[in-house]
Amino acid sequence: MRYSQLRAFHAVARLGGFSRAAAAVGLTQPALSDQVRKLEQQYDVLLFDRKRKQIRLTPTGQRLYDILVPMFEQEARAHEFLSESRVLIEGKLRIIADSAYHVTEVIRRFHSRYRAVEITLTSGNSQDVIAALGAYRADIGVLGNHTPHSDLEAVSLGKSRIIAFAHKRLKEAPPGSAALADLIGLPLILREPGSKTRQKLEEAAAAANLVLKPTIEAEGREAVRELVAARAGIGFVSEAEYGHDTRLRRIPLSGTALFMDETVVCIRRRRDLRAIRAFMDIAAQLSGAAGTTS
Repeated sequence: MRYSQLRAFHAVARLGGFSRAAAAVGLTQPALSDQVRKLEQQYDVLLFDRKRKQIRLTPTGQRLYDILVPMFEQEARAHEFLSESRVLIEGKLRIIADSAYHVTEVIRRFHSRYRAVEITLTSGNSQDVIAALGAYRADIGVLGNHTPHSDLEAVSLGKSRIIAFAHKRLKEAPPGSAALADLIGLPLILREPGSKTRQKLEEAAAAANLVLKPTIEAEGREAVRELVAARAGIGFVSEAEYGHDTRLRRIPLSGTALFMDETVVCIRRRRDLRAIRAFMDIAAQLSGAAGTTS
């Protein structure tokens, strides 16, 4: 096994193709393909499924890639340490958020300072965020009500009260504020399991010996919003995410105080990668925190 073979395999797996990988590592495509082929031949394994012009990691290839990711990140970390005097931060920063609303200002400030960094933003519930960070599919996560964990570094972006909301002309909706008990039996639109908003609502209902049963279960906040706007039922969201939609009206929840605490997180052992460190520092500055909390 040679380092050059592992480097070639890692580049192809990370970039999803031999041409892009060859350009990234400064080799011709035939030379790069030869390195991967020799690695497969030496251990009599198949690392990629090669069908037409598309390639896909085999289960064996995926396991090897998972092993190599930390190793090559350590190499990148060493390179960054030795070139710390460079002002420019380059590369990619992958963000997954349960709500993009809370992190837009952090992204704006980061982009204004580090324009050479390519930013991608995807959405998912809290379970998706944790899974993506742990599998190195994302660098930064945004969570609702993060539970402190030894593997995660975190910066709080602040609290926001959970409210109900409905179409302005939905007949079943309470005219003003409402307790959870007032909503039992009404058409409710809840997020998918894994949503922190749903989890907090269900915990509050259980504490009051109530059961919140959704009429419709929707994946994602936008889906909930559009179903509510179509008069399909009553939804729930944090007040900070409610926005300004003339079709809808707020329904404050009385008798209980439920809050979402949106938090920016990263894997602790990756905290000193320059792009991740810069993003977390900006988040801490915006939150008014002196530093991060675990």
